[in-house]
Amino acid sequence: MRETEIAFMRQAQQLAHLAGENEDVPVGALVLDSTGKVIGQGFNTRERDKDPVGHAEINALRQASQSLDTWNLSGCTLVVTLEPCTMCAGAIINARISRVVFGAWEEKTGAAGSIRDVLRDSRLPHQVEVVSGVLAEQISEDLRNWFVKKLR
Repeated sequence: MRETEIAFMRQAQQLAHLAGENEDVPVGALVLDSTGKVIGQGFNTRERDKDPVGHAEINALRQASQSLDTWNLSGCTLVVTLEPCTMCAGAIINARISRVVFGAWEEKTGAAGSIRDVLRDSRLPHQVEVVSGVLAEQISEDLRNWFVKKLR
């Protein structure tokens, strides 16, 4: 695991905390251009905005596309605290993201290797390099703590 991956994951964790403060599942995401500059960021806004696609990844991809003035994010990296779901994996592929770095595994809806592996499916027109488990223990603990508080 590279130091830069850890540093960017910590930034994504800060975004995840914003989601949690807004009653959304605490997930945060960043999009980096090919030089490592942050060009998009997002956190879950499904509850706040009453938006069924208000996932951190979608919000970060939208901002990155606006920053570059193109839907094609080839050469970019998505850093996200939680393994993407199938919807987000589809958006990642459609945006042509080159690399995804994620923290915790999502055992119920994960689509980057846990229950599905959409991002590396050779039947699709684009495959994504995947780096998993960056700060996984810390992020899993954050998620567990948030859900415990939510259920009280």
